Amino acid sequence: MASFHMITTLLFLLTIMLGASNAQLSATFYAKTCPNMSTIVSNVLQQAQGNDIWIFPKIVRLHFHDCFVHGCDASLLLNGTDGEKTATPNLSTEGYEVIDDIKTALEKACPRVVSCADVLALAAQISVSLGGGPTWQVPLGRRDSLTAHREGTGSIPTGHESLANIATLFKSVGFDSTDLVALSGVHTFGRARCAAFMDRLYNFNNKTGKTDPTLNATYANTLKQRCPKGGDTRSLIDLDEQSSLTFDNKYFSNLQNQRGLLQTDQELFSTKGAETVAIVNRFASSQSQFFSSFAKAMIKMGNLNPLTGTNGEIRLDCKKVN
Repeated sequence: MASFHMITTLLFLLTIMLGASNAQLSATFYAKTCPNMSTIVSNVLQQAQGNDIWIFPKIVRLHFHDCFVHGCDASLLLNGTDGEKTATPNLSTEGYEVIDDIKTALEKACPRVVSCADVLALAAQISVSLGGGPTWQVPLGRRDSLTAHREGTGSIPTGHESLANIATLFKSVGFDSTDLVALSGVHTFGRARCAAFMDRLYNFNNKTGKTDPTLNATYANTLKQRCPKGGDTRSLIDLDEQSSLTFDNKYFSNLQNQRGLLQTDQELFSTKGAETVAIVNRFASSQSQFFSSFAKAMIKMGNLNPLTGTNGEIRLDCKKVN
């Protein structure tokens, strides 16, 4: 029987799926009203990367965490005690100040034109591209939510979910197995806190002292040195030990070698009989196929229940409603 959490999550995601069909987005939405939008966003991101080498994966993560709660509406960016920022799944999200810097630059160039939701979507695409990954035309025209949806943050997938649970979540919004594996490939860059995978090292499946058998033994020992039992669970570890600052397909060869950091990552390859195994193998052998599938999945994700037309608003400050 599905858990209450799973049922609640599915209801949120089904709502997103139904709303997505009404989206009217276009890659040329700002062609006349803010023609230099992409250049402005890119310039701010490149400047930010000079101060924080991890800013690109942080920005992409913000876009994911926004879209998986009632859709891509910038509700994540709102401040407030009832906001999404302070909900458990978002306590480790970062990069908000860079989104604010982008918005400030756009307000100077194109006042009251570009939504914060579109800033997130475009900034995610440019971050991937600047990180060495694919580029794609981002459909634009989203408007910003008037409220946060803290109760919906349970829709955000965690690093501890089983493949069956994650697959169900993704399928409920129209994502197939290729989309799931491709989007998981975003873990080709960025870092995760020890708390996200400590159970794999010391207490897997509630068995004291047991290490996840799908985790390479040498890699597990290295992780134990970096994340000692009883140590600081906030310590950060590269998601891709080979090239965590670069967007490439090495994440998939890591999975083949049982060196996926998060349980949800490794299960894509280590779950016997799963159709995701063949997809991991395909992406490991062809970076171009991964890039193509990732771009298509990101466009699909960006179309989750956007506010368009007269719904919502164009925030002047991404942290608060007008």
